[in-house]
Amino acid sequence: MSKLSVVIITLNEEKQIGQCIDSVIGIADEVIVLDSFSTDRTEVICREKGAVFHQHSFDDYVAQKNRAMGLATHNLVLSIDADEVLSEELMRSIAKVKQAPSAAGYTMNRLTNYCGQWIRHCGWYPDRKLRLADRASARWEGESIHEKLVVQGKTLHLDGDLLHYSYNTIKSHENQANNFTEISARSMFERGKKAPLWRLVFHPLVMFIKCYFIKIGFLDGFYGLTISLISAHATFLKYAKLRQLWMFESSDPKN
Repeated sequence: MSKLSVVIITLNEEKQIGQCIDSVIGIADEVIVLDSFSTDRTEVICREKGAVFHQHSFDDYVAQKNRAMGLATHNLVLSIDADEVLSEELMRSIAKVKQAPSAAGYTMNRLTNYCGQWIRHCGWYPDRKLRLADRASARWEGESIHEKLVVQGKTLHLDGDLLHYSYNTIKSHENQANNFTEISARSMFERGKKAPLWRLVFHPLVMFIKCYFIKIGFLDGFYGLTISLISAHATFLKYAKLRQLWMFESSDPKN
């Protein structure tokens, strides 16, 4: 039987970290939290729950998640976010993996809760994530906000959902979209990608059609419409901010 390390990165997660840790206690042989110097009660809650607590300044998600995985003392590692919780079915699936691991990595579906409603369309479900792996063959890779866990070897899919409590309010979704579009625009700018006007018009429209009609977001009702519109607006902001970067920071304003 393999032992399991659960690793979580945090920054001011006092509202969510408790339920996150509680959901893994039954299968985790250790819970490790790598914090980016929270100023709320995150540390107190983590220590009360029995987690091993570390702190390190935040560079980016890829670097921080690799640091957290490196703190694990067991080879089998489950990496989750502070706003995620294991469903009972997923917990049973992971318990079976501990009994007899048979792959380098394991994927699972993530089901997102948006303002109290589970979202099963808009392209949000099934949101397959690779989160459980043998750390000897796994590493986080990617850029900015688009990090992903990559393994060398066979992967299998687990039954059960990773429950993601993402946004309590529409405002919180808008705020995160604004923040992520800043990061995305900067990343594209550094890669030399341009933002012609047609992209500012065409790409948001395509995003709305994809989320609301192709991915049948209309079946999620009011929040399906809200998610589709915010996704389209975020696409516009990403390219608008990229265009502005070329205007303000580049000697080559061709865009």
